Amino acid sequence: MKFKRSQLERHFPILGWSKTYSRDTLTSDLVAAVIVTIMLIPQSLAYALLAGLPAEMGLYASILPLVAYAIFGTSRALAVGPVAVVSLMTAAAVGNLALQGTAEYVIAAITLAFISGLILTVMGLFRLGFLANFLSHPVIAGFITASGILIAFSQLKHILGVDAHGHNLIDLIGSLIAHLPETSIFTLLIGLMALGFLFWVRKGLKPMLLNTGMAPRLADILAKAGPVAAVAVTTLVVWIFDLENHGVRIVGEVPMGLPPLSMPSFSADIWSSLFVSALLISVIGFVESVSVATTLAAKKRQRIDPDQELVGLGTSNIAAAISGGYPVTGGFARSVVNFDAGAETPAAGAFTAIGIAFAALLLTPLLFFLPKATLAATIIVAVLSLVDFSILKKTWTYSRVDFAAVAATIVLTLGLGVETGVSAGVVLSLGLFLYKTSRPHVAEVGLVPGTQHFRNILRHKVETHASLVSLRIDESLYFANARFLENYLLNRVACEQPIRNVVLMCSAVNEIDLSALETLEELNRRLGDMDIKLHLSEVKGPVMDRLKRSHFLDHLTGQVFLAQYDAMVALTPSADTERA
Repeated sequence: MKFKRSQLERHFPILGWSKTYSRDTLTSDLVAAVIVTIMLIPQSLAYALLAGLPAEMGLYASILPLVAYAIFGTSRALAVGPVAVVSLMTAAAVGNLALQGTAEYVIAAITLAFISGLILTVMGLFRLGFLANFLSHPVIAGFITASGILIAFSQLKHILGVDAHGHNLIDLIGSLIAHLPETSIFTLLIGLMALGFLFWVRKGLKPMLLNTGMAPRLADILAKAGPVAAVAVTTLVVWIFDLENHGVRIVGEVPMGLPPLSMPSFSADIWSSLFVSALLISVIGFVESVSVATTLAAKKRQRIDPDQELVGLGTSNIAAAISGGYPVTGGFARSVVNFDAGAETPAAGAFTAIGIAFAALLLTPLLFFLPKATLAATIIVAVLSLVDFSILKKTWTYSRVDFAAVAATIVLTLGLGVETGVSAGVVLSLGLFLYKTSRPHVAEVGLVPGTQHFRNILRHKVETHASLVSLRIDESLYFANARFLENYLLNRVACEQPIRNVVLMCSAVNEIDLSALETLEELNRRLGDMDIKLHLSEVKGPVMDRLKRSHFLDHLTGQVFLAQYDAMVALTPSADTERA
């Protein structure tokens, strides 16, 4: 029974945290839900605009997915919903299939969410969360920075009130310049005022309220309500002064009511066209989400289950697809707000969903005169926090290889578009991993005098012997680096030194695959032809177990030593020891 209960709680985390749910926890979750709801209403509308979808789809994508994550997710603070990068990727993917504003465009976005949900759920059920580890953080940071720039530039058309298009920075800038003479003065004024107000709210409103003696919790709520105030004021201004008839573009009619039941398309052509995009959205969304969730969980000494997070995000996307939404993931800004507001459990997300549902049910008629310039300003202020050029300085200082990968990701994303950029990021991450592991660090080591420790002969004063070469391999051996080791070792013994023994110190080797085993067998044979014995030392148990299942140890010309010191004592006449 205990086993079954633990298994159920692993797949349905709600069964775990709900057992200790209390009145105090309820109060904390409700307060957090109020703050996040206030923040999410304008954000959801804005991100739907970014994705090229009707505004109400942003609200729909913020209701049922939150409920699904509350049931299946493991993070106590992660807030799921539309985010800037995924919205941009949705626009890029769906824009290849249908024209913006058509029914086919909406169906394609719903289908994209469904496919992404299936991919994430299947990955979670098969416990494939580790695959996200192959995406290097610098490359992801570079992609998100470039995406933030693209998103900001893509929204300038709404600030200016012009028609401008483009999937990359060059096309966007060219289109904006070409349409600059068509700028709507009233739209520009509204956009600039909204931008200025939102930037001020982000940094200055809360300190000002605290200086007046206001309670910190109330000041925080009012500061988070800044975008709502911008929406309300600019909507009122457009309505009072009839600015719609003076060139200011508005959201227009937003259907009132709860999310409708929707179905994705099951057309093979649409699925084949969207699958790669859905896979990229799934991977990027998961990496961003699990990074945020892990960071927030660590602050409260909690843990998350990456594989169950895949299921939580997968079911959230499926929920979005069946309720008229589009792809979602865990957002950084809203999750931090949720955490800072005191959310104790995923129930805070469910309460937020109720708040968004209330807005969709009763408040949407008030959005008719909402200027698109205000939503664009909301997006610009939100995404500029994603832009982090310091990653270039950090990688340049620390690793030129990492810098090259980050710079290439940024340039390709800006120059060729978001899909090419994220694809390049994935390829570069894998390429970076293969490059680094294909050239493992191999150090020739010697004995530190007066100890049994061995260190690099180039860094320390150590004892060596002319007839013995000890090499420490600082990487697992597999098909990509086996030839490197072979060339390194053969070059090392090709000298006038009277070498009789070679010891491979394997303390850092966690695995030897079949290709590497064949290389070791060839090295053993070739060294034997040169009258040099090959030895191993400090081989880990699992590696030794696998070697015993082969014939390598039967043909090994030397021995396997428990410790490198044992090898040196056995193979080196102490009287002839030299200092290096």
